[in-house]
Amino acid sequence: MMKMKMMMMSPLAAVLLLLSGLMAGPSQAGPEIMDPYKILGVTRSANQAEIKKVYKRLAKEWHPDKNKNPGAEDMFIKITKSYEILSSEDKRANYDRYGQTDDTQPYGSNYYGHRHNNFYFDESFNFPFNGKNQRDFTDSKYTLHFNQYVTEVVPDSYQRPYLVKITSDWCFSCIHIEPVWKEVVQEMESLGVGVGVVDVGYERRLANHLGAHRTPSILGVINGKVTFFHYAVAKEHLRQFVEDLLPQRLVERVTDQNDLQFLSSWHEVNKPHMLLFDQVPSVPLLYKLTAFAYKDYMQFGYVDQGLSETANLQKQFNINTYAPTMLVFKENIDKPADIIQAKGLKKAIIDEFMSNNKFLLAPRLVNQKVFDELCPVKQFHRRRKYCVLLITGDEETFSVGKQAFLTLASTNTREVVRFAYVYQHLQQPLCDVLMQNKDSPQSSPQVVILERRNAAGKVFYKPVTAWNGSDEDQQRLLDELERLQKDPSILVHDAVLPELINEFASIFVVRWIYASYDYLLEVIDDILHNNWREMMPLLSLIFSALFILFGTVVIQAFSDSSDDKQNKPRARDGIKTDNGASESSGTSSRPPKKNFVEVTELTDITYMSNLVKLRPGHMNIVLVLSDASKNILLSKFAKEVYSFTGNQSLHFSFLNVDKHSVWMNTLLEYARDAMQLDADEDDGGNRKIDYAGFVLALNGHKKYLCLFKPVYTGEDLSSKSSEDEGALSGSRSRSSARDDHAPRKTSRSRTISTLQLHHKLDRLGLWMERLMEGTLPRYYVPAWPGIEKITSPK
Repeated sequence: MMKMKMMMMSPLAAVLLLLSGLMAGPSQAGPEIMDPYKILGVTRSANQAEIKKVYKRLAKEWHPDKNKNPGAEDMFIKITKSYEILSSEDKRANYDRYGQTDDTQPYGSNYYGHRHNNFYFDESFNFPFNGKNQRDFTDSKYTLHFNQYVTEVVPDSYQRPYLVKITSDWCFSCIHIEPVWKEVVQEMESLGVGVGVVDVGYERRLANHLGAHRTPSILGVINGKVTFFHYAVAKEHLRQFVEDLLPQRLVERVTDQNDLQFLSSWHEVNKPHMLLFDQVPSVPLLYKLTAFAYKDYMQFGYVDQGLSETANLQKQFNINTYAPTMLVFKENIDKPADIIQAKGLKKAIIDEFMSNNKFLLAPRLVNQKVFDELCPVKQFHRRRKYCVLLITGDEETFSVGKQAFLTLASTNTREVVRFAYVYQHLQQPLCDVLMQNKDSPQSSPQVVILERRNAAGKVFYKPVTAWNGSDEDQQRLLDELERLQKDPSILVHDAVLPELINEFASIFVVRWIYASYDYLLEVIDDILHNNWREMMPLLSLIFSALFILFGTVVIQAFSDSSDDKQNKPRARDGIKTDNGASESSGTSSRPPKKNFVEVTELTDITYMSNLVKLRPGHMNIVLVLSDASKNILLSKFAKEVYSFTGNQSLHFSFLNVDKHSVWMNTLLEYARDAMQLDADEDDGGNRKIDYAGFVLALNGHKKYLCLFKPVYTGEDLSSKSSEDEGALSGSRSRSSARDDHAPRKTSRSRTISTLQLHHKLDRLGLWMERLMEGTLPRYYVPAWPGIEKITSPK
């Protein structure tokens, strides 16, 4: 009986067992566990060098661009993920201990995350608290932050170009360009190109500042200017992109026909000349980068040894055709002053070679920068530096003396002594201080030994001799230098030297033309590649200017002469009132008259033209106001600055702090220590600053600002308000005054507020006079902050 009962129950048990197995199957099934060791084909004892070597080989083999296998992309992602796990010590230890990766963590364990249906989203993937890029750990070496970009990358971009990648954690397309990016970065770094990586998830502000609105993006930064890469990500394209960033006139092609013209120009440009002999037809990128880094010190030329037109040059200087050769020429163009030759010229070797030959044997002091580098200020922890200065003229009669001075400079072996000369008629203020015989300025050259003591211009000096290049003059100078080494106190005279005049300032027009040409090429390139989103600010500015111009022409065409006659007495009457003249002139769209002050609003559209790209020597006077104080402050502002409108270098604008408070706070961070702003403190203890009535003088080219803070100079507000109130109530009956008692209190409080606001700009005229005199303190900024469209209301 028992046996039969067991046989009858067995089918039911089998069914229950089958159902339980089906129900338990999905709950126990989890994501496929990936074995990174198996995917990469390495043992658990493999070191990082072995893992990296295997990863490079597999990444090249399975890259989707090279491997057309349908499963190549999935395999490439697995290889990348495996390398990410094994290259991180923490992730590798976690896998070795628990056999789990970030993608295989079970739901319900101590590892917190979110599950949606069958997909697992790892919070640590979005928010890596260790601050490292989760996709490619090598990117952390080049990660850029906003302040680092402004204070380091932008100034350094004037000496070398930068290659910047824009990426993000969820950008799967970024994985495809990683092998090419790494290979290019390794090559470009060895050549001296700067590299940066911006993660949009953590540096959204910097990405917006650069104008990068999609990932992945690659851009170049040179001379503070951003240029986007528009082509397929390949090594050759990126290399050409870096080369195209450099100016086109860095290196001159030199042959047998123009070699004398090239080398003889040392006198005009006041620089040594560098020649590279090589057999490749195009100028090497390393040489172009070197020319860009030392463009302020040297002139660079390239000689293609494969051309028949360069045979005489190679024979003249006995050039070895089997290795690149660099020659530096100074005053003597027949014989190189220094030479370097090697099959593999490295950047470190070239940099040392350039640093040792930055100046001529006896260079001419053409500006303050050359003077500062040739004759540095004495440092207490360094050895004294002396400068032997020849004051002469550029006439032919002084050529013998200059040649003798150059010959003496070429024999100088003392590192503490540098030789230089100046033309007296070009640096007259400096020569007036140093020369003894000022009555006959051009009669005879003179040699002076000096030592600089501080950056303010203080020097100790001694006039040595009237110089004509004779043997006696040379011997007298050598004797004084010997005495100087033993007794520095022979420099008995002291003086404060003025700043040197920049003799090359006249070529600013040429540089401006070249810069305009490069900018035009950039705009055309953006238009050809349909990069409309980046072009929107420029197009918006152009259309706004055309709209304003068209509106002005239309209003002029349809305006009546009678309106002009009626406006004249109105303007005169408006001058007598507080708000009449300035409001009517500020809101009029007619052509400027004598009582007209043109004040434009500083917005994201006018920001580039009115500040960032403001012409050198021009300043923008910006009034800060709010919606509530706009009419009163604009009227007062127009009256205070009216007498300065004749200065063509001044522009007048206003900034609405209610719309652009973030920009205002960011800009004033640079002057916060010196300003000592007075802030009203509310009940909660938060400090609030009322910027209405502040005036900023912004120099867009030199990147500094001067600040005007409101100062109250009006009469006693309570007494004045009482007098006004009494005058108004005198025309009413006493009964009506009693009935309107409450409304008059409200009117009185509004009058006091209006008077306080009106008196904020009382001393603006005196501040403007100090601004024109150049006596106001200046607060320099590394770069103008980007202005947002409208600040979101709080």
